[in-house]
Amino acid sequence: MRTSFEPVDTAGVASRLRLGVTRLARRLRQEAEAGISPSQLSALATVERDGPMTMGDLCGVEHVQPPTMTRIVAALVEAGLLERWADPDDRRVSWVRITSRGARLLARARSRKDAYLARRLRSLEPRELALLEEAAGVLERLVEERP
Repeated sequence: MRTSFEPVDTAGVASRLRLGVTRLARRLRQEAEAGISPSQLSALATVERDGPMTMGDLCGVEHVQPPTMTRIVAALVEAGLLERWADPDDRRVSWVRITSRGARLLARARSRKDAYLARRLRSLEPRELALLEEAAGVLERLVEERP
């Protein structure tokens, strides 16, 4: 147990946190059983969260180049998870929006991930669970967008 007077090895904490978060994210992706790639799942979730958007905006949010996003969206459209249409004022611009089927897929994937994590959390001691509850708030602040 460390005391509050001991210096924190920030680099060590960063490394352990990165590895733990990466492994947890991988495991949650596996539990989702969404039937689509992580990139497709991410794009679909972005469109659900932000609403109808242009392909250019989706590329920006997802940090993906247009040719890659075109392939991702084409697969999602073919699966009936997204709708895509040309802008009526500028035919060079394409818009996308989530379908009800896409929203149901995301809800099922999230439900499976939450259920897996809840099962794992139930195996912890009350002190550990309280610590993770506090850490969740810290993680939320850590990933907030900064101006």
